[in-house]
Amino acid sequence: MRKNYDRNKKKICFFCHANTQVIDFKNPQILLRFLTDRGKILSRRITGTCAYHQRMLAKTVKLARHSAVIPYVIKSAG
Repeated sequence: MRKNYDRNKKKICFFCHANTQVIDFKNPQILLRFLTDRGKILSRRITGTCAYHQRMLAKTVKLARHSAVIPYVIKSAG
């Protein structure tokens, strides 16, 4: 049975909270936080980012992939 506190918890945007104006594509630690273990971009529903920063994040991840900062596919061990 699910607890009620899971449903009521409001997710906040990581970038709004940090007062970030531009998401840097050269910082893979932050970008990898918003990717799955397979390398897919996580949705707003899961991460809690706002629409503005989600669009910026998607463009930044694609730019980082193209410039080989992060890989297109992250290989799992197994």
